Order: sequence, then structure tokens, then C-alpha cells
Amino acid sequence: MGLQQNFQLHWSIPIPDSLAMDPLAPTALAVSSDFMDRIGSGLTLLRDHGKKVQKYLWKSRKFDVLKKSWKSQVNIVLVDAKDLPGDDILTNTNALYCKFRLGNESYKSKQVSRSKPMWRERFNLYMYEDSNLEVKVWHKVKQKTFVGRCVIDLAQLERERTHELWQELEYGHGSLHLLVTLSGSESSATVDSVPTTNSVQHIATADDKYTWYRLENNWNEVGQLSVTVHGARGLSSLGLNGNIDAYCVLEVDNARVQTHAVHNTCEPNWNKNFIFNINDVTSTLDITIYDESIIQSMKGETLGKISIPLLRINNNEKKWYALKDRSKKNSAKGNCPRILLEMSLEWNPIKASLRVLSPKETKYVQKPPKFSIPLIYSNLKFIKVVFDYIYLGNEYFKNTFEWENREQSALALGAWLIFWYFFRMWMTPLLLVVPFIPYWAMYRGNNCSPLLPAFTEEEASEEEIELQKDDKTIMTRLNQLQDLTFTIKNGIDYIVSVLERIKNLLNFSVPYLSYLAIIALTAAAIVFYVIPVNYIFMALGMYKFTRKALNPDRVPNNDILDFISRVPDNEILKQWRELKVADSTLCRSNSMKRR
Repeated sequence: MGLQQNFQLHWSIPIPDSLAMDPLAPTALAVSSDFMDRIGSGLTLLRDHGKKVQKYLWKSRKFDVLKKSWKSQVNIVLVDAKDLPGDDILTNTNALYCKFRLGNESYKSKQVSRSKPMWRERFNLYMYEDSNLEVKVWHKVKQKTFVGRCVIDLAQLERERTHELWQELEYGHGSLHLLVTLSGSESSATVDSVPTTNSVQHIATADDKYTWYRLENNWNEVGQLSVTVHGARGLSSLGLNGNIDAYCVLEVDNARVQTHAVHNTCEPNWNKNFIFNINDVTSTLDITIYDESIIQSMKGETLGKISIPLLRINNNEKKWYALKDRSKKNSAKGNCPRILLEMSLEWNPIKASLRVLSPKETKYVQKPPKFSIPLIYSNLKFIKVVFDYIYLGNEYFKNTFEWENREQSALALGAWLIFWYFFRMWMTPLLLVVPFIPYWAMYRGNNCSPLLPAFTEEEASEEEIELQKDDKTIMTRLNQLQDLTFTIKNGIDYIVSVLERIKNLLNFSVPYLSYLAIIALTAAAIVFYVIPVNYIFMALGMYKFTRKALNPDRVPNNDILDFISRVPDNEILKQWRELKVADSTLCRSNSMKRR
């Protein structure tokens, strides 16, 4: 009875608005309502993430029990399709999709337009006993329509290689463009052996080994790259338990392979060898180390990255490479994280030289570019530097023509006359070689090492920019950005104005100037026909350099730009536009209505 009275007494005490009563407590307890709201939102967030984790676990098949039975990981890139049956009503709707099935696993692609079926989507599956990959194409608007299907026997594909397939559709028309890679097995492949479908290796003959080198074969393949991934050291754990299940992904253009995962160690040893068919020697080998743990896979975090240009590879050299973060500009987290690689590149220089004249291979799956303020600031700064150099160059030529420095102007005049006296048309390509000469001298002086650009503070990774304490205030940065913007705006406005004036000169906006330009160009053509071009440019140089002596009080100018400045641009033409003169009676009536 006393407890009941005490309970009723507690319930009768007034509670402030900012506090809440916990009805489950044996005694009255005043809890902050903000604290209760935080608990409720936290439980809701945990429930939502729990559903995502459960769905990811079910889809990814990364339970230890299931890992014991799968034979290989299958990486599929659904690129596009062609020659599909068209429907004029449904071609512009995003309702075409594909469904993949391998054993008990199934995936569904995004929906794209039937008129332009392009997915560029990546899927990862696991191959168990069943090696038949079934792909069905569907089209769904109001009702589901079957377009076609294809079945790929993965057991017939060579492992650790990316296969580009154009698969014809059964029970329909058209074909699918796929990239299929079987990888992730723990057995190592040696350099001189080719794994077959039944896991038996045979020695490759010399004719098969160097087919890419012969000129009569496929001109798209210019060479072969052999990469042996020995292991990594100093990796940093991204999880709370400190364990790392590291595996390595290697990519060259659209070719993608990966190693098996080494569990519970920061110093994994893979000892895997991979062979890539090279289509472009200017490509790069991109290596990324991931953690196979479920949480890190969901986050998409990496343990380290590195990009190696193929032309910088020293054959058969066993070398440690420092790993970088995801920006590929700074060192990755860990105790001096590094990876041990041994590579060898063999290529045909004739095929490679002709290949660089064709379009570069497009990477089908890549992340969309991010909006980066530091990158925008760096690009604006570069454009400002370009405009400053153009301005300084123009001033330098003005001073040279105006004999501000007599020795410099005399040397320039002599060099101009000698050059045009001996110049012939076949020398034009050699003039384009001249800018290479000073950089070649610096390259040779640097022990044939590439000259890398200097990295500034603005080019650091976004993570470091957020963590660094910068002495510059926000107002200082805004003022610098404003100055850059105005400089670039003025330069762009001037270029646009000149281009508009040239256009208006062509369309007879000012007929007198247009006819004058036609007469001048016709006279120039006659002069070039009669007089050799060498003597014309020699005379032009004499005219430019002697104007100051003939007229000491003249203002430095450019004849062509002065002529173009007489032509109005679009803004001036808008101001010149004449308005129609209205009737005086109408103007009077309108003024009366306003009153």
C-alpha cells in the first residue's frame, strides 16, 4: 500500500516540458526528451543498416561456409548490345534490362533505353559446380517482354584472363557485349605455362607465345605484359578487430584480374602471375588492394593503390612499390605500405607506333568525376598563368619592335632576316622539333628520368586539406578566387569579342570594312604569287622594325587587331539596332492612359 502511494506520489510530481517519464522504470525517472529522441533515431538507423547488411550478406555469398565450395570468382562487365529488335513506341523508354544467373545466384542490371542499350555495369558472382552463366534480356513497360537469352559455359574460358565476348541471343535477335574474367583461385600460374579448362597446364610453344609480334596477325595487340604479385607489407587495418583479408586487383584498360584473399595478416603473400594482352603501350597498370571483410567491402575502402605506366617498366626487375591513398597522390595509411612486383613487357614497336594514331580504348566502368573545389582553383590559376604569359609575350614583342633595347632589337632583326632568307617549306616540321630540344637536354641531364611537375599545396588530397590547419582565412581565399575569376573573365571576353568581330566582318555587318578586307586579301594573293614568300617576310620584318625610326612619336600597335577593332561585336550591334518609330497619336494616347 505504501509502495502504491509512493508510486502515485511520484506520478503527481509535475515534469518539465524538456523531460520525459520512463514508464518502464520501477520508480519515476526524468529523462531528457532530446536524449530519448537520439535513442529512437539511433535504433531506426541501426534497423535500416541491419536490413542493408542482411541483404548484402545474402547477395555477396561471403559466409565462410559458402567460401569453402566455390571454385572461382566471376567478374562480368555488361557493356552494351546491338541489333536488338526495335519498337518505335518503346525505343525511347528506359525499360531494357538483363538478368544474370549462375547457380543459385542472380543479378539484375539497371534499365536503359532500347534505342541505345548501353549499361557499362559490373557484377561479381561465384562459380560452384554449375558453370553455365545464363543471361536473359527483358523489356518491361506495361508488361514484361522477353527479348532473348544466351548461355556461356565458363568452364571453356581460360582463367586469369579477361575475355571480350559478343554473345548472340537465342530465341531472339541481336547480341550482347560482355567482359568476363574468372579469377580468385589460389593456385599459382607460372610465366611460361597456360592454364587449361581442366586445371592441367601445358607448355606454350614459341609460335603461340609470340603471335602478337608477327605483323600479319591482329594489329590491335601490340605486346604482352607479365606481372608477378609476390606480396605486400605494412598494410593498415580498417576494421576494429585489426584483421585484414587482403586481395589485390590488377587492371590494364578493360582487362581486370584479381588474386585470392589472404586472411588475418597485414603481410599477405599471393605469389600470383598474370598475363595481359596489351593493346596500347601508353596505358597504365592500376593495382588496388582491398579488404575482403564485409563491412569494408560495403564502404568501398582500399588499403592502397598504385598506377604504373607500362613504358616505365624495367623487365624482370623485382621491386617494392610504395602504396598510395585513393587520390594516388599521398602515401596510404600503415607502416610504410608497399607491394612487391616483378614485371616484364614485350611489345612490337611498329604496331605500337601505328596504334597511337588510332582512338584510345575507352574504359567501360569508371567512377564519375567528383566536384573538387581545389581542382577548380588549380585550373583557374593555370589559365591565369597562361593569360599572363600571353600578355608578357605581347609586351616583349612590342618592346623589341620599338627598339627599347637596341642590342636586343638589332639581334632580333638580323635573326629574322637570316631565317627568312634561308627558309624553305620542308623546314616547317623541323620548326616543331625546336621546342623539344631544351626539354630533351634537361631529360638527359636528369639521367633519363621523366621530368615530373611540382605538386603544390592545392593539389593535395581532399582528406588532407580538411585536416590541415591553413593560415589563410576564408576571406583571403575568396579574394584570391575573385581576382582569378576576373582575370579569366576579361581574357575570355576579349577572345569572344574578337571572334564575334571576325564573324561580323564576314557577314557584312559593316559593308565598307568587308569590301576593304576582300580587296586587301586579293592584293596579298597577287603579291604572294609574284614575289617569293621569303622576300615578303623579310620586307615585313624591315617594316616592323623601322616604324619607330620613321615615326618616333608613334603609339605601338598591331595593324590587324586595329582593323578588327573597327568591326562591332554582337553587343555593339544590339546597341546599334534601330527601334521602330511609333505614330505620334498612339504615343499620345499611351501617355494619357498612364496618367
